Amino acid sequence: METTSNPIGVLLLRPLSPYLQQELSKRYALFKFWESPPNLRREFLGEHSNSIKAVVCNGVQGADAEIIDALPLLEIVASHSSGLDKIDLDRCRERGIRVTYTPDALTDEVADMAILLILATSRRICAADQHVRSAEWKNADFKLTSKFSGKSVGIIGLGRIGSAIAKRAEAFGCRIGYHSRSLKPNSRYKYYPSLTDLASDSQIIVVSCALTRETHHIVNRGVMDALGRDGIIINIARGSHIDQAELISALAEGRLGGAGLDVLEHEPEVPDLLAQLDNVVLSPHAGASTYETRKTLADLVVGHLEAHFSNKPLLNAVI
Repeated sequence: METTSNPIGVLLLRPLSPYLQQELSKRYALFKFWESPPNLRREFLGEHSNSIKAVVCNGVQGADAEIIDALPLLEIVASHSSGLDKIDLDRCRERGIRVTYTPDALTDEVADMAILLILATSRRICAADQHVRSAEWKNADFKLTSKFSGKSVGIIGLGRIGSAIAKRAEAFGCRIGYHSRSLKPNSRYKYYPSLTDLASDSQIIVVSCALTRETHHIVNRGVMDALGRDGIIINIARGSHIDQAELISALAEGRLGGAGLDVLEHEPEVPDLLAQLDNVVLSPHAGASTYETRKTLADLVVGHLEAHFSNKPLLNAVI
């Protein structure tokens, strides 16, 4: 660790938890990127580039090429997230910059969110809540909804989170199928090499894969049409997994039954038509937004930085 006369600078890109900011401030010179006006951020980076050796980001805003190139002393990017799609990994490799993330800490919370969205979408709980609050209940019973128990659930991406979702869905008596890059030899669930075939054989599709060039818009019109007018799509991964324009059309035209979305393609922008649909449940990318998980994530991020600057082995190193 460097002396206090020349502290290590850490650039925090977003206003993550106060606890994380406090812990980083105890150890490093903390620079809060969001406090700089957008039109002055290039100058902000230039002003502090002689001390910033670490960037802390998350799944919403990562270290892109512009930020990386503006920081010649950058040594490590620590992501407060299980996603890496917002980080320019190629540029980090070129520069020899270490990258870490927090893949295990949020598995349970995100899997819980997937089940919550399935139930909320199937049972139209947001519309039901409004039915009560608006006093419409005095005039009419709420319309019938669909059960979750016993439905067939197709999971796109059977990694840590996908497997946790499958385990939870099994407790509801659901039949599980999955699509991924390859068959999981130790899985008891049915593998579908074709996503369209999985959708045809499922009543609910859950997106839980990593966002890559190959999985961008992996849920397209063909998949939606295969799922059908009573089908439900749940997304707790990344907004760009779904062709959002096609999703809105399918929902508005009744070609799809509903959607539960914790992420959007251009978040935090929400298309007006999507917001107006009562067969959609929307959440502000909050799958891992619990007190418990945010503390765990913060501790991991701080631990990654401390290990790096103490020349100790890194946990969850990507590069």
